[in-house]
Amino acid sequence: MNSATHLVLIPSYNTGAVLVETVLDAMQYWSPVWVVVDGSTDGSHLPLLRMDDPGLRVLVLERNQGKGAAVLHGLQVATRAGFTHVLTMDSDGQHPAVKIPEFMAASLADTNALVLGVPVFDASAPMLRVRGRRVSNWWANLETLWQGIGDSLYGFRVYPAHLLMDVMEKNAWMRRFDFDPEAAVRLCWRGARPVNIPAPVKYLRADEGGVSHFNYLRDNLLLTGMHVRLFVGFILRLPLLIVRKLFG
Repeated sequence: MNSATHLVLIPSYNTGAVLVETVLDAMQYWSPVWVVVDGSTDGSHLPLLRMDDPGLRVLVLERNQGKGAAVLHGLQVATRAGFTHVLTMDSDGQHPAVKIPEFMAASLADTNALVLGVPVFDASAPMLRVRGRRVSNWWANLETLWQGIGDSLYGFRVYPAHLLMDVMEKNAWMRRFDFDPEAAVRLCWRGARPVNIPAPVKYLRADEGGVSHFNYLRDNLLLTGMHVRLFVGFILRLPLLIVRKLFG
């Protein structure tokens, strides 16, 4: 389906050959598809630059700035081009392109919705990460007074573009691995309604082209600091959140 309001936005950093596969899969189900190359040095984006398809756009950042920063750059360009919503998906083949139309339809039905993927794991999922995300999900729901964030870390989701861009431009954080959970919490604070849709997630093995930049110690420390920051914001917003909870 071709859309003038909703686009697929794929941030990428040194993803290898799986990037092209991910983009081609997405293009089967939606147009336009934009890729933000976040300072990649592996040349994985070069085949995309040679593709002649009006539905594909590749934005290249000179240096690596982090997933959130790449998404923000894409948002700024997309909103100037008239797009109102973006579906973000990872470039590493984990997210199901086949679900793109369903997620976009949910966003088109409620343009104020924050359409969140809820991961359905298979045997490829590392149990340490499956169990560990429960902690982040509990905190995200506390920080929003249980407004309904099904999963705070799954990056396959549809955002109202102007709302997310406004939140990020007013916030010095949300530029790296902390982007996905903080975006969900802060958009709920701003009144976006969570809509949760189950979606399978697959962790590719190295021999399948799987690439992970997750660092368990560094990124968990980043998430811990993020939730401390968000909890302070939650306390300050608690009266408003209670009123919204009680009276909708």
